[in-house]
Amino acid sequence: MEQGIAFCPHCAAPQIRVVIAEPPTLPLAFAGATASQDAAPLPATQTVPVLALPMQWSEAFRPCALAALVASLLASLGLNPFVAMLSVGFLAVVFYRQRRQEMEIKPGIGAGLGALAGLLWFAMSSTLGALKIILLHQGAELSGKLIQAIQQAAAQTNDPQVLSVFERLKSPGGLELLMLTILIFAFLASIVLGGLSGLLGGVILGRRDKP
Repeated sequence: MEQGIAFCPHCAAPQIRVVIAEPPTLPLAFAGATASQDAAPLPATQTVPVLALPMQWSEAFRPCALAALVASLLASLGLNPFVAMLSVGFLAVVFYRQRRQEMEIKPGIGAGLGALAGLLWFAMSSTLGALKIILLHQGAELSGKLIQAIQQAAAQTNDPQVLSVFERLKSPGGLELLMLTILIFAFLASIVLGGLSGLLGGVILGRRDKP
């Protein structure tokens, strides 16, 4: 056939062919990176291990409140307040572990749980104590116990300046100042002791879970 004829006059077959170069294939690593960029992002719960997720304080409030309630009830039944402060943090770690068994309780998390539980314990104990004083009219009895404690402390010293301070504390204004000081000390002690017991709970539970 003559050159320049596009189709065969007998069978109509094309006689001119154009060769198109194939696109270069992307390297495997680059193609995988491109596909991963185009893919929709997965939630953190599917891309991050469960043990690495941060603790949700909203979920920690309930076990801490439960631990504070148990310790407050025990304290109202005669348990020493310092023992209650030490137990509330450990109870908070135990109750939180029952709700989040898949999460690792590290010492730092345990200390935070214990501090929160200690704060809640102070709030509950103070509220119960105030209600007991108001409803049962125990204000005079409480003042009498404070005056008795001041007299016992004054009997152990002969310093005139210290004795004058004790005499001032026996006045109504001095008793109010003494009660406020006791509340501030209990507030700080509940947070510190609760955090320490929670730290101990985190250490014990973390050590128990290790293979």
